[in-house]
Amino acid sequence: MVNGTIATPAKKINVLIIDDSALIRAILTEVINSYADLYVVGAASNPLQAREMIKTLNPDVLTLDVEMPEMDGLTFLDKLMRLRPMPVLMISSLTERGSEAALRALELGAVDFLPKPKMGIADGLREYADKIAEKIRVAFQARGKFRIKTSGVRESLPALGTRIGSTEKIIAVGASTGGTEAIKEFLIRLPADAPGIVIAQHMPEAFTKSFAMRLDSLCKVTVKEAAGNERILPGHVYIAPGHSHLLLKRSGANYMTELSQAPPVNHHRPSVEVLFRSVAQNAGKNVIGVMLTGMGKDGAVGMLEMRQAGSYNFAQDEATCVVYGMPREAVAVGAVDEIVPIQEMAQKVLHKLISSGGMGNRV
Repeated sequence: MVNGTIATPAKKINVLIIDDSALIRAILTEVINSYADLYVVGAASNPLQAREMIKTLNPDVLTLDVEMPEMDGLTFLDKLMRLRPMPVLMISSLTERGSEAALRALELGAVDFLPKPKMGIADGLREYADKIAEKIRVAFQARGKFRIKTSGVRESLPALGTRIGSTEKIIAVGASTGGTEAIKEFLIRLPADAPGIVIAQHMPEAFTKSFAMRLDSLCKVTVKEAAGNERILPGHVYIAPGHSHLLLKRSGANYMTELSQAPPVNHHRPSVEVLFRSVAQNAGKNVIGVMLTGMGKDGAVGMLEMRQAGSYNFAQDEATCVVYGMPREAVAVGAVDEIVPIQEMAQKVLHKLISSGGMGNRV
């Protein structure tokens, strides 16, 4: 390393670390360099230093701290995305303030976020290393698409009233990388009397409550982190907490939320697969399924089971996905009825709800 930079090997994803903690910079450098396809080309202690290093090193991906001296991470990210857009992975402390800032960073154009590593736990650090390596790879693959422009107009659609009939309906949503903004774009358009909505979004435990609160402040529907054993009500959205799977169950004539601490499925808890399978088993043709942007295949088989049980399913199109992984897999297994841009998702879903026959009728 010379003057904070490292010679760049060929055919690797080159990463620039930006963090004011020397210890964190050292840990992240060691972790990232332990993977054959990743390489840390530099480590900056503040955004001003990083600005010059970006010019000279031309990194593929940045990791960026939220709270730093001289210029905070959000201010730097905002300037970066306007002047030189590039894939950014936010590294945030596990605090309420940190999680809110990380969510704001996603709005500004960051691809994804991750908590800072915990010190002194070898097994946990190995698991953390695998997560950050995967997220860096995803960020690199998403280059050029990490800030999908959504439409400027976000007025909610007209109230549904009695147009969807008397049978209780459910909307089930799955998402991962890029999903926080896609979910917001979808929910912000829904009227206050939309059907009850259950969502599994891959997200660390410390972030889901802040995510739900942020959405609740923006949307006409009521958004909350699911607590378990709640009746799923129209006009309400239940987001899986980062520590548990979210399932849908029946109690008499009502749909209820259920939380489970069962092992991760497809490496995730919460898992979209778990949610969608429970929806298929308990709600059948009363469901609209929505698969949004995300890496991997979590939820594809569950969405197919939903369709086989009578649901009507939508997938976000490739052009508006940050990562066209989960929607592509759902399409590949035959689980999807329509593929639509995220800007049109709410309208398409509501149109299906009020169209003749409502649910379960495919053209």
